[in-house]
Amino acid sequence: MTLRLLLVLTFCAWSAVPSRLADVTGRWRVTISTGDGSIVGLASLEQSGEKVTGGIGPNDTDTIPVSGVLTGDRLTLKTVPKPGFAVPFDTCDLTVSDDRLVGSTESKDSGKSKIEFVRIRPAK
Repeated sequence: MTLRLLLVLTFCAWSAVPSRLADVTGRWRVTISTGDGSIVGLASLEQSGEKVTGGIGPNDTDTIPVSGVLTGDRLTLKTVPKPGFAVPFDTCDLTVSDDRLVGSTESKDSGKSKIEFVRIRPAK
């Protein structure tokens, strides 16, 4: 009985430990797939706990701000449009998996699209 109680308590304590947050900080190659083809760009993300900020655009110098929240393996990003700039999406819901973020976008203009972020690793 004592051994069984010890095993149950150990399991409960182990399952109560919060899982480590994924790390989405870095540069990403972004592909948005629409009914008309694909749009390819770059994103740079920074993470502080669950809060994610950064930029996305066709290159490193022509970006719009994004902000979001990482909860477990789910990342939700929202664009922060600048006057005169078109945005690739209004919101984006992604599943985080190692060096890939995969999900869908939502836009007032173009509806839903598939999106994939692939981490860009620095050359060694």
